[in-house]
Amino acid sequence: MGAIVKLNTIHEYNMAVGVETLHPLVTVVDFSTLKSLKHGRKNFGFYCIFLKQLKCGELAYGRSTYDYQEGTLVFVAPGQVAGVDDDKETLNPQGWALLFHPDLLRGTSLGRKMKDYSFFSYEANEALHMSERERQIILNCYLEIQEELERAIDKHSKSIIASTIELLLNHCQRFYDRQFITRESLNKDILVRFENLLSDYFESDQPQTVGLPSVQYAADKLHLSANYFGDLIKKETGKSAQESIQLFVIEKAKERLYDENKTVSEVAYELGFKYPHHLSRLFKKVVGVSPNEYLLAGGESCFI
Repeated sequence: MGAIVKLNTIHEYNMAVGVETLHPLVTVVDFSTLKSLKHGRKNFGFYCIFLKQLKCGELAYGRSTYDYQEGTLVFVAPGQVAGVDDDKETLNPQGWALLFHPDLLRGTSLGRKMKDYSFFSYEANEALHMSERERQIILNCYLEIQEELERAIDKHSKSIIASTIELLLNHCQRFYDRQFITRESLNKDILVRFENLLSDYFESDQPQTVGLPSVQYAADKLHLSANYFGDLIKKETGKSAQESIQLFVIEKAKERLYDENKTVSEVAYELGFKYPHHLSRLFKKVVGVSPNEYLLAGGESCFI
């Protein structure tokens, strides 16, 4: 495995691929203008949005495949490592890249919103697969930024470029929402697997030895990134992945509280809570009453 190349600045990337730096904090690269592109893993110190103009064909997704024939967008956040370490190169590459440094966003509305674009933490296999119309919308944003970069930098440059990047990301958010909808049957499969995963977890001794299952644990078991898994659960159920796990735990707690031979403390430890009052606090938050009050009321949920 080759060394990971650290790229801290936009200029370093431009130098690596052989294009001119028009702005120190942002660049648009049209790969078709390059003779070749050498493969390798890179640690990026800035945001990257790669538009791959490929025929995707059948994409593996969960235990099924998804047929999509247009472009693909891959997102990389600062500090992430991306690339293929096969020591090869692509001749006459196709596609585009938009790269922008976090410093470009300082003091802008986009800078305050970046954390909301969770797809920067998706895995490569959770990329955005676009229709031709969607691809053209994204490409138009690339071209608008490129046109602005070719002007002389002035006091308006930063706000215009940042606004166009924000527009592009808002389109990407919309297209991801569409992707979740078009994969609805596959998402349902993931929901079933998620519920089975939690059932198996609480039937094992893992709660006593490991503790409560985390969102990261569930995502890893389902072979998804935590962010993608969380967004999928939210769009399918209206609740966050963490809330879904908590609701499942509370249902398990209700079942076990009816065992007269078990105390609330024993149920709490069985379910993986470190301290019994953590169960009581969560139970009251979700159900509206404490575990003991719930039992006294005969399990009625009229308190909610």
